[in-house]
This record gives sequence, structure tokens and C-alpha cells, in this order.
Amino acid sequence: MIRTTGLTKSYGSVRAVDGVDLDVRAGDIYGFVGANGSGKTTTVRMLLGLVLATSGQIQVLGEEMPRRRRSVLPRVGALIENPAAYPNLSGRRNLTLLDAAGPGGSRRTRKTRVGEALEQVGLAGVGRRPVKQYSLGMRQRLGLAAALMRTPELLILDEPTNGLDPQGILEIRELLLGLHSQGTTVFLSSHLLAEVEQLCDRVGVLDRGRLVLQDQLSSMQRSTGRVSVRTADPAHAVSVLSGVDGATVLERVGQQIVVEHQDPAELNRLLVEGGVRVSELSEQRMSLEQSVLAVTGASSDRVDAPGALRDSATRTEVTA
Repeated sequence: MIRTTGLTKSYGSVRAVDGVDLDVRAGDIYGFVGANGSGKTTTVRMLLGLVLATSGQIQVLGEEMPRRRRSVLPRVGALIENPAAYPNLSGRRNLTLLDAAGPGGSRRTRKTRVGEALEQVGLAGVGRRPVKQYSLGMRQRLGLAAALMRTPELLILDEPTNGLDPQGILEIRELLLGLHSQGTTVFLSSHLLAEVEQLCDRVGVLDRGRLVLQDQLSSMQRSTGRVSVRTADPAHAVSVLSGVDGATVLERVGQQIVVEHQDPAELNRLLVEGGVRVSELSEQRMSLEQSVLAVTGASSDRVDAPGALRDSATRTEVTA
């Protein structure tokens, strides 16, 4: 769906994007993450032909960009930075004019498509209100509605939840998941790692203009080799494990112990056979934030990922 080779953009002596090789496949929900100023928006604008690359190649939907933009762009929905709109016109009128100005939109179905797009993003009740009365979050929803007008094969979104409250973020997440289930490929640029972690299946990490990591999210959330065990008798659990090869108790806090062990199921078996009543066992995994910081540098404070510091865990309730 999107493939770039050596994509580079320079502004004088500043290289904003440096040799990026993107690989976004059909059916992906691809998270394009990085700190503010890392080059994400510049990359997205090059994908859409809004900014010309200094060097490198771009293919979108199997066609060369920007040379084939007239055939590509009608099949792509996009929301880039702050969506533009005529403030004195209603949201509905803005969408109508936008559809009329672009290629491929049927006049006969325009009214229906505008109404459906407003309904999808939760603006049906305010579609006739002037945009100048919209909040930032409502303007963001209107921009997303514009991206959805023609049932795109590919959605390219730059910070689509900007300005939304938690309920709005949840609604947009559910909307994108619904569109994906219907066959739409989603390319989502964001600096909010917690959102990407809940939504995306593949991730690319941009740092100072370079793509430093590109992989399945599940591969990034690899096991740490540590297992958290909760039991009413932690002292007995420590005693049972003291003579087991490959099992090292790293920490004990209250009724919870952390054990270094590569096989959670085997660890549970050893504890149960030793007479330990295990109430909960969790395999600790790397969070997306930890994986990102591992390749961009833990000293960087430019990545905003509220609530993402904790290890993610696959929890299994067990009975001794």
C-alpha cells in the first residue's frame, strides 16, 4: 500500500527525513511514531505529494507518487495536521464543497455521503452549525469526516486524536477499527505511544529523520524473561524455587514475587507441585515505549506516552 526507498527531504543543510524505507502492507493498521519534530509530518506530506522529496522513491497503492497522484489520491483519505475549513460555513457545507472540488465524487450521492461521514465521526447533530463555533476536537472530527467521504482504500492520518477528550479518542479508535475490519488499510502518524499500542499491529519508529525500527507490534512487545507470581505464601514459593535450575527470584513485595524464568507454564507447574497456591501468574513483556526508547535513547524526553511506562502483561488466572 505504501512503499518508500531512500526517502529523503532536506531544507538547506537540515535533513528532516533521512533515507526512510517504509513498508506498509494491505490490511495493516500501521503506527508511524516518533517525537514531535522527528520528521513524521514531512514524511506524510511527501507520501501525498504535498511536499517534493529531495531524493528517493514513493509508491502508494502500487503507483509512483507524486507523478501518478491524479489516479492515486481519489482512493486515499487523508487528515494532515490541523484540518482546513471555511469558518463561516457549516460543517456540512464544507464537506459538500470539498467533495465537489475533488475528482471522482458523484454529485448524485453527495448529500448521502456527507450525512454518513458526519454520522461516523459524531457530528451529525452539529453539521449545520458554523465551523467557527466548533471546538478543536470538533474540527478534528470534521477533518476525519472529509477523509472518509469516498470510502478510501487507504487512510493516512496525522495525529487524528489531537484535541479530543478521552471519550472522543475511544470513539475514533473504534471507528478506525471498524473501517479496518471492512478492508481499509490505516497509516497512523502519532507521538502518543499508548494510543498506537492499543490500535496498531505494525509500527515504524522515526528518530531525527531516520527509520530506526519497523516491525510487528507483537515482536516489539517481547518477553522480558520475568514472571510475576502472586501467592498467599510467598516465603514457601521462594523456598520451592531456591533449588530449581533456571529460576531466580528477583524481587519479593508482599504476596508478589518476580521470578526470572523463560517458561511461565513450567514455572507454574513447579510451584503447584511444590504445594504453593498460585492465585495469579503474569508474564512480563516489553511495552511499546520501552522498545522505542531502546532504539531512540532512554535519555530523550521527547516522546509523550502517558501511562505506557508499565510492563504489559499477559495474565493467567490459575488454581493450585
